[in-house]
Amino acid sequence: MLFDPPLVPATLIRRYKRFLFDAELESGELITGSCPNTGSMRGLTTPGSRCYLTQHSGGTRKYPHALELVEADNTLVGINTGRPNRLVEDAIDEGLIGSLGTYAERKREQKYGINSRIDILLQDPEKGLAYVEVKNVHFRRHDGLAEFPDSVTTRGAKHLEELGDMVEAGHRAIMVYLIQRGDVDRLRLCRDLDPAYASAFDRAMSRGVEACAIRCDITAEQIRAVAMVPVEETRLNSVS
Repeated sequence: MLFDPPLVPATLIRRYKRFLFDAELESGELITGSCPNTGSMRGLTTPGSRCYLTQHSGGTRKYPHALELVEADNTLVGINTGRPNRLVEDAIDEGLIGSLGTYAERKREQKYGINSRIDILLQDPEKGLAYVEVKNVHFRRHDGLAEFPDSVTTRGAKHLEELGDMVEAGHRAIMVYLIQRGDVDRLRLCRDLDPAYASAFDRAMSRGVEACAIRCDITAEQIRAVAMVPVEETRLNSVS
């Protein structure tokens, strides 16, 4: 996925109110922009960090700039939570996620569960339905290890329960963790930061939900889903 138009380099000054940030452009101009990530962004908001911005010209946007990449641990990290679904679709098309690319039809944002929408719904006359939930990952505390979540996510735990319901209804359900950084080779649950989510994950696996993690390669020009990496959990149904 190419960044088009090209990203604008800048220096991060601060991120605040969850959805705003201040930065200094290379010209020295100080700007305020929108942050397309309402999560904690733990480890990715250090003042003075190199960052890259999308810039929208024209229209009625209050803030023409949006935060896209932040440099942390000497690597570029994608923070835009609007990217993962499309990146997973690309990975499916390229055959990176087991048999998911063999389904005949694909739909986005379909209603299911209790007031929820599944990110990707796959359908096939022979294989039936496959519910694919996508989670954005960018947290790293240890070399080579991505972790999820980076804060408590009650909504994430709810999605795991609903995926389990889909399996018990006779369908297939897959949790895909899309890692927007290239300096990791495995993923682990943050059981210390969100024990409830970890318990929900264990219950989902016991009910037959599948799980996998996909790593991205990122430059200032493009972001690509490139490879599956192991999920370090004992109760894991790997995607086939």
